[in-house]
Amino acid sequence: MIRNEFPWMSKSRLLFMAALCPGCSRAPSFDILGSFFPAWLVCLASAVVLTVRARWLFLRAHIVLAVPILTYPSLTALFTFALWLTFFR
Repeated sequence: MIRNEFPWMSKSRLLFMAALCPGCSRAPSFDILGSFFPAWLVCLASAVVLTVRARWLFLRAHIVLAVPILTYPSLTALFTFALWLTFFR
């Protein structure tokens, strides 16, 4: 007789699969010159432009950043997520 040592494993696997089901809807995309681009890629490109503008503003205001190698990717992520939430949620 085979005994299941982890009885919660099948329940947690079922719960995990059920949590992924809402993500099976149509993906938001843009038609640009006949080619479909995912919406997150458009948000990322816009966020890079916004980060460059923010850097320009920092330079004009003479703001010195302590750790710019962490600041600019964090700003890009912030702008990307904000744009995504603003336009696609």
